[in-house]
Amino acid sequence: VQLQASGGGLVQAGGSLRLSCAASGLSFSNYVMGWFRRAPGKEREFVASISRAGASKYYTDSVKGRFTISRDNADDTVSLQMNSLKPEDTAVYYCAAARSVGPQTLASAYDYWGQGTLVTVSS
Repeated sequence: VQLQASGGGLVQAGGSLRLSCAASGLSFSNYVMGWFRRAPGKEREFVASISRAGASKYYTDSVKGRFTISRDNADDTVSLQMNSLKPEDTAVYYCAAARSVGPQTLASAYDYWGQGTLVTVSS
């Protein structure tokens, strides 16, 4: 199984980035997909997740209204559109796949992880 995240970079506060995660080696539509992040000196935290068919989406409070998670089960990809970025969004962002159903806000629920992509938001 491979989860390949991309799309990170340097952006000014208030700007936007779109992260993508391409999955291979798994039956993608059978997995809940999530995004997590780890900021410098902090623990990894849940950002967003999306149900297997894409009907249900969950977000941590700090990104609600700014980030949107989506998935394309035909292309085996999950994306995270990030708008109105803030310096506190600076982190390495990871995509992950979970076989279990549900919101899956805990990292322990996920079976597979991507390598991470760095997002840096300057003030």
